[in-house]
Amino acid sequence: MRAIQIDRHGGPEVLTVREVPEPVPEDGEVLIRSTSSSLNPVDWKTRVWNVGPKLPATLGWDLAGVVIAGGDTAFRPGDHVVAMSAQIATGRGTWAERVALPAGLLAKAPTTVPLTDAAALPLAGLSALQALGKAALTSGGRLLVIGAAGAVGGIAVQLARRSGAVVDALVSRPAHHEEARALGADRVWHTPAEPPAGAYDVVLDTAGLDAGHILAPGGRYVSIADHPLPDVPGAVKSYVQEDRDQLAHLVSLVERGELRLRIAHRYPFHQARAAHERFEAGGTIGKILLTF
Repeated sequence: MRAIQIDRHGGPEVLTVREVPEPVPEDGEVLIRSTSSSLNPVDWKTRVWNVGPKLPATLGWDLAGVVIAGGDTAFRPGDHVVAMSAQIATGRGTWAERVALPAGLLAKAPTTVPLTDAAALPLAGLSALQALGKAALTSGGRLLVIGAAGAVGGIAVQLARRSGAVVDALVSRPAHHEEARALGADRVWHTPAEPPAGAYDVVLDTAGLDAGHILAPGGRYVSIADHPLPDVPGAVKSYVQEDRDQLAHLVSLVERGELRLRIAHRYPFHQARAAHERFEAGGTIGKILLTF
């Protein structure tokens, strides 16, 4: 089978499509024929930075696909599934034509969107859901999402509005105002000086800004960015974790039309370099997918 791998760190040119052995599922694992994956910031960071498993390594965290062999699990051949694999920690990258993963990571894919598009959900959805969980946002609370037009930020806006919160947005450019409002944000800004100081019960930072002054006294600052936390009492990082039950919950929201997946571009997997170049150029609204 073919997989997208790196054998050194660097620019998009280090991405190579090569023939590798097909994985052999162990007990409790499921063999999946990949339909699609997506690009996330962690993928280009793994490619560029000296992090991750031993090289050569297959990249990729998100997966949508069709079960080939379910073994002794509850999954059967033909089932449509989604999953997130913590590639840096486990070395189980998803940018391959076939992937073997523990059954405990899989959820049935939503049936109301194309299976290819479902790869936009796992990492971004779990990141948003878990970060909001750390924020302990309550109905009627005021939330500012920094990076609200991005993959994680856009899902966070939708989830927070669904919980009854009042959601405002900070985006990177004026062209993203309309998208943030379409997702459910009330007020939208594109420069850090614009949001009112001391106005928010929660700030969810997906971009790494020092925006602690925006919090109300006793507010909570949650960041998913790699940047240092601002000097705010109780500020916390949220690191995404694999969680089948939470992923299944997100799938159910997509099924009911309560969570919208946004797709910007789809690239065949053999165009992974071009996909990375487009991703790093920035400004896209929605996920960039790799299709198999």
